[in-house]
Amino acid sequence: MNSVIDHIKEEDNKIIAKIRDFNLKHTFDCGQCFRWNEQEDGSYIGVAHGKVLHIYEDEDTITFLNTNMTDFQNIWIDYFDFNRDYGAIKDKLTKDDNIMAQAVEHGCGIRILNQDEWETIISFIISARNFIPRIKKSVELISEKYGRFIEEYNGKKYYAFPTPEELYNKPEEELKNLNVGYRAKYIQSTTFIVKENQVDVYKLENLDREMAKKNLLRLMGVGPKVADCILLFSMRKYKAFPIDVWVKRVMEYFYFKDGATNNQIQEFAKEKYEDLGGFAQQYMFYYARELNIGK
Repeated sequence: MNSVIDHIKEEDNKIIAKIRDFNLKHTFDCGQCFRWNEQEDGSYIGVAHGKVLHIYEDEDTITFLNTNMTDFQNIWIDYFDFNRDYGAIKDKLTKDDNIMAQAVEHGCGIRILNQDEWETIISFIISARNFIPRIKKSVELISEKYGRFIEEYNGKKYYAFPTPEELYNKPEEELKNLNVGYRAKYIQSTTFIVKENQVDVYKLENLDREMAKKNLLRLMGVGPKVADCILLFSMRKYKAFPIDVWVKRVMEYFYFKDGATNNQIQEFAKEKYEDLGGFAQQYMFYYARELNIGK
């Protein structure tokens, strides 16, 4: 039995499981993904790895609809990081740190998703100086315009995120019409670089974090913060500590009363959180944004 899945069974195109350290709102609303949308009943429907998945929870029981045991084992266990013991991570992060303990309690069900590298790159290029509802809309429009049709589910048509080949050579004005604004030229340039094999995004995970980041920074529209997001959310670089406005605010509020540069915060995180920086960042980000800490 998987260390965090206490019980699992398959019934009529759905999987029912008891899973520890997993909460849908915490995971899907912590700023790491843009293809998951909350439904009126509190469930979530999302698209990942060319599949449409519908999830709802009832206390500690999670039901995965529109899937089967084969896909659950081959796709979703890894995607949701179900092979990782987040209880142990939380214990280590909160030891002798009351501030992190509060953050972890608030976002106790966060799990870092293992997303597709290419989709994550374009999504976070779009995310720069942007708002989550607008980012979600842009990603959806791009998928509908250029991506492969997957299926119609609950009366809505779903599309995969377009590959570099499908997004290649699209006019800047056409991209602008998909709600991305000035980022259209970034998407156009980055797609060209990746399509022409100047950066192989699917091999960056095999490099060390600094070298992978150096390659990502070659992409137009990718700065240090966006690169760290890509490293953390799609390349399993868990030392990465993305610093956006919320993380800067919360770190200054609790740890740097007189303010701090991003480099100072990075050094602090490196020393304090070691290999768990990315997990710490997610707890702090969710805590800060949900409670408006430091604003």
